[in-house]
Amino acid sequence: MKSYHISKKMKPNLLYFPLTSLFLFFFGIFHATTAHPSNIIHETCKKCAQNDPNLDYIFCVNSLQSIPRSHNASLHQLGIISINLNLSNVTHTRSYIKKLLKQKMKKNEKLDYDPYKRACLIDCFDLYSDAVSTLKQAIKDYKSTHYEDANFQVTSVMDASTTCEEGFKEKEGVVSPLTKRNNNAFQLSAISLSIINMVR
Repeated sequence: MKSYHISKKMKPNLLYFPLTSLFLFFFGIFHATTAHPSNIIHETCKKCAQNDPNLDYIFCVNSLQSIPRSHNASLHQLGIISINLNLSNVTHTRSYIKKLLKQKMKKNEKLDYDPYKRACLIDCFDLYSDAVSTLKQAIKDYKSTHYEDANFQVTSVMDASTTCEEGFKEKEGVVSPLTKRNNNAFQLSAISLSIINMVR
């Protein structure tokens, strides 16, 4: 195998430097288009988690990254995205509760939940119904830079998720079928509240 060495007679600037410059040029473009999107999400979630010990950093990152437009979003836009994520979450939860309430006991099959559990579901349905309209208003308030109002709206949704979950715990032996969904609403609300506090 032949070995190649750069001699003094060779002119490296004719080949080496152009290729190096080209590499650095494209690397710069790549870095500029990829570093910012990942950094804005990670840095925002890091600050959110620092501001609220109950907020899960990984949940925050995964939630925001699930929306394609968040990859090129500003901090202010991430706030809108987070509230919209929560709106989608509470809307689906409301539909899920409605489905549970419509379930009928089949012949010779024991009902999956007792009367107390059903009463809790009805309370949660009402709470999440209010949460849908509340978050729609929060989006309007946020976009209008009425951050105090948006903060109030999102806080009420966070409280609703906690109230829903605690209702099931008031009777021993009752297991909430909404724990994961309530936690999602709580976490998404916490993300939105942290971002609202950053931008105002």
